[in-house]
Amino acid sequence: MPDQFFQTLFFGLSQGASYALIALGYTMVYGVLGMINFAHGEIFMLGAYAGILALAGAATFGVVVASPFLAIGGAILAAVVVCAAYGATLERVAYRPLRRAHPLASLISAIGVSIFFQNYVQIAQGTDNKVFLHAVRSAFDGIAWPISFLSPIEGIILLAACLVMAALHFFVTRTRWGTALRAVSQDPVMASLAGIPVDRAIAGTFVLGSSLAAVAGVLVALGHDAHPYMGYLAGLKAFTAAVLGGIGSIPGAMLGGMLLGVVEVLGSTYLPIPEYKDALAFVILVGILLVRPAGLMGQKAVVKV
Repeated sequence: MPDQFFQTLFFGLSQGASYALIALGYTMVYGVLGMINFAHGEIFMLGAYAGILALAGAATFGVVVASPFLAIGGAILAAVVVCAAYGATLERVAYRPLRRAHPLASLISAIGVSIFFQNYVQIAQGTDNKVFLHAVRSAFDGIAWPISFLSPIEGIILLAACLVMAALHFFVTRTRWGTALRAVSQDPVMASLAGIPVDRAIAGTFVLGSSLAAVAGVLVALGHDAHPYMGYLAGLKAFTAAVLGGIGSIPGAMLGGMLLGVVEVLGSTYLPIPEYKDALAFVILVGILLVRPAGLMGQKAVVKV
């Protein structure tokens, strides 16, 4: 029983880590622009497809990869490049022209882009599920893994997500560009007067958030198949994780993602109705909005008059 509990717990942490990576994109865009990018889940989906297609293309052209880790690293790099380009285009086309419009305009624009991406992938790649190369997946079976209650793939997802989140925290808090992003989020007008290129900073936020979603997409596709609608539910859960931790808070997005993954997996394992595990995320969302609208680590907005 203890081994089964720890196996379930670490699987929940692994799943929550992928939610946290996507939630970071939501929270960064909201922190800088005060808007929710509801097309972010589809960027995650595009990242999964980009990673799978990069590996398939390498295999087609006879490129030999020395280890599965190098294969995953190459897939992540390809997905990050592709999704960064999509993120920059999304900001330029769907958000920048509507920055001073009513907030509902950008929301509708994001939903439209989300539907476009879903149909675009179906036209380009079909509706069949795409599978990561079996050679890469099976290579992990032969790895000497020290943790019995955690599979190598789940361990890689958890470790990679933690490293990426730590790097993001360092970037935002310790670098000049991160300082610029925080300045823009506080007051874009004053940031502009201080010489910070606000448009470039906002575009960089979309690029960075999309890159994180790409990493999550490849890691999730490593253990599951990819399909055109995989970003819809994952995006909603990641949004729930961002609200749970405190929308606009990077540590909150990490905490919210991990908690949501653990609660979801434990609930599906120990509750008598495991088929309703997806509903847990939205029950949590409603509960948080009722009890603590600012989230676990969020700050209440203070309006000065």
